[in-house]
Amino acid sequence: MNTISVLLVDDHTVVRSGLKALLGTQGDIAVVGEAASGEEALEAAHDHKPAVVLMDLAMGAGMDGIEAIKLLRQWNPKQAVIVFTTYDSDADIVRAVDAGAMGYLLKDAAPEEIFAAVRGAVQGKSVMSAPVASRLFQQLRNPDEILTPREAELLSLLTEGLSNRDLGKRLFISEATVKTHLAHIYAKLGVETRAAAIATAIRREGMR
Repeated sequence: MNTISVLLVDDHTVVRSGLKALLGTQGDIAVVGEAASGEEALEAAHDHKPAVVLMDLAMGAGMDGIEAIKLLRQWNPKQAVIVFTTYDSDADIVRAVDAGAMGYLLKDAAPEEIFAAVRGAVQGKSVMSAPVASRLFQQLRNPDEILTPREAELLSLLTEGLSNRDLGKRLFISEATVKTHLAHIYAKLGVETRAAAIATAIRREGMR
């Protein structure tokens, strides 16, 4: 079994301690480092080279989570970063995804959500907390959305981190059809990745 190395970044010691204890219950996940600021996060990432970084957005004075994500991704474009925060505004979600975050979890997320997000991140999957995904789904059901109803449904399911095969099973369509729908979604939204598609959909809703 391959162990997923994780770096925790949060300015509250109690949050990091709680997360470390929680993740420690999983045999395939190991916390290899902690940081209390954006600056410390960059140093710790260089030292430990974690597979996944769990990043808070607001960390007092100094570099915030958004800037840290941008710099981490510049240093290592393949670095998986999941935002772990109390902020759930559309603007925060868009800024985080634009910076390169692969997932967006709220701090009241269930343990299973956190475990799934960490495991999904190393596979390139984007996972968002249920409240964030639910709001996105309602936005995408807006009748003047440029996506077709099926495309909107498919995009909403992307927030669950499902693979193309799982998406096909959920929607009762072939994997090839899923790929076709995704290609249409990306083309309509002018993006190249799942995370960017989700962020763009939220951004367009906010501009109405």
